[in-house]
Amino acid sequence: MTRRVERVAQEIREEVARILGREIKDPRIGFVTVTRVELTPDLHLARVFVGVLGEAERRRKTMQGLQQAAGYVRRTLGHRLRLRFTPDVLFQYDEGLEATDRVSRLLDQVQSDGQGDGRGDGQSEGRGDAQDEGGGES
Repeated sequence: MTRRVERVAQEIREEVARILGREIKDPRIGFVTVTRVELTPDLHLARVFVGVLGEAERRRKTMQGLQQAAGYVRRTLGHRLRLRFTPDVLFQYDEGLEATDRVSRLLDQVQSDGQGDGRGDGQSEGRGDAQDEGGGES
């Protein structure tokens, strides 16, 4: 991706986040996070990846609301950005957020399970002391 495409994608991400947070009044659209924007090299299509809090039904309704608001978002981008051509806006759910959340919950669960069996921080401190002593003899 060229430097210009990256810069325009970043500007689009910031503006779409502002538009969704302050201007869109659709009740279907709840708390939405714009995670990234992928822009085609010819600047004709912007894939806006979003994260949505809530269950599958809430996510489905939010994505419907975003698809309906895409025309308004594109028109508003056209007014705010100095581009020869305003790209079409396509909203997509960012699956990466769900995977990150799942990994985070698993790590929290493993950490809470590990604290009760005596293999917590005390054992790792002992290893650190042994390494420090060995490093001091050199």
